[in-house]
Amino acid sequence: MKKRWQLGTIWGVAIWFKASSLLLSGLLWLLFSVAVRLLFDLSWGTAVVVGFTAVILHWLSDLLHHLGHAWVARRVGYPMQRIISWLILMTSVYPKDEPPLPAAIHIRRALGGPAASLLVAAISGALLLILPANNSPLTLLVAFLFWENLLVLFFGAFLPLGFTDGSTLLYWWPRRNDTVS
Repeated sequence: MKKRWQLGTIWGVAIWFKASSLLLSGLLWLLFSVAVRLLFDLSWGTAVVVGFTAVILHWLSDLLHHLGHAWVARRVGYPMQRIISWLILMTSVYPKDEPPLPAAIHIRRALGGPAASLLVAAISGALLLILPANNSPLTLLVAFLFWENLLVLFFGAFLPLGFTDGSTLLYWWPRRNDTVS
């Protein structure tokens, strides 16, 4: 069995998905489905469909977050190489032979992902304002999209956990006036 698959390329960035992420997506599907069934009293069939759709929205949101990094990386002239799934998240991979870069470039690239996630949160938040306030599957999924992007991919990105944008910013911010890393 393959351990990872290349799903395609966007803006010259290869998108890879690992088998472990596929397995964990199944667990997420189960958790989301049970939560929807228990919290919102929807039928099991509806809960399973909503749970599956939430998993798809999760991965699309994370992909958009990393495409935000990729877009900024292209604009500053030091593009990203790959986006690879990692457990239930994704990670950005830059070329190993990249020359030393000014801290400002690292900072700008790190902020591209949270900016994209904030945009998705704003759009889904605006949709929530016009959708009926009920437990319909559509409303639940748009609410999930809003909270996922706002809490996990925007605010969560700033937590200094060693693998997040917050860690990158924490490292490079004090060096922001340096010309080369």
